[in-house]
Amino acid sequence: MLATAAIPRAGSASHCPALVLNADHRPLSYYPLSLWSWQDTIKAVFLERVNILEEYDRVVHSARFEMKLPSVVSLKTYIRPARRPAFTRFNVFLRDQFECQYCGDPKDLTFDHVIPRSKGGRTTWENVVTACSPCNLTKGGRMPNHAKMHPRIRPHQPSVNELREHGRRFPPNYLHESWADYLYWDSVLEP
Repeated sequence: MLATAAIPRAGSASHCPALVLNADHRPLSYYPLSLWSWQDTIKAVFLERVNILEEYDRVVHSARFEMKLPSVVSLKTYIRPARRPAFTRFNVFLRDQFECQYCGDPKDLTFDHVIPRSKGGRTTWENVVTACSPCNLTKGGRMPNHAKMHPRIRPHQPSVNELREHGRRFPPNYLHESWADYLYWDSVLEP
């Protein structure tokens, strides 16, 4: 007999991820937001790797045990953030705020070598920008002056803080109310 996967219900445990904070109570990352499944969170609780800060109303239980699902946990051991962000396609998009650096379009994104590889351009922070497919095709293997296409912002290696700030402008699709006090507490307050 074939087993079938259960379809998650609204209110089921599958809709209860936990926000994971570093030991200093800041999210490990904002974008993507540092979340663990409820199963990974329960495992970390039992291995005594996290402190529970907030809980859902949802309870899970076994034959001899029950507990509320954690909604916010903090690591017991501080993880030092990376000093420099990894050079990835996602981080290039995040640096460029998910917009084509030639026309500003946020759709159909890829990346472009400002100085084409065929002309000696390298795949580095300083030579790669986010581009929509139409602009990438228009520019092709030409130099920016020849194509009359220049990036809006000069490509550069971003700092971890720059990417964190950009990531905060793109909130995830799901934010539980118990997370609010932990996500944006270091924001500048409006007078």
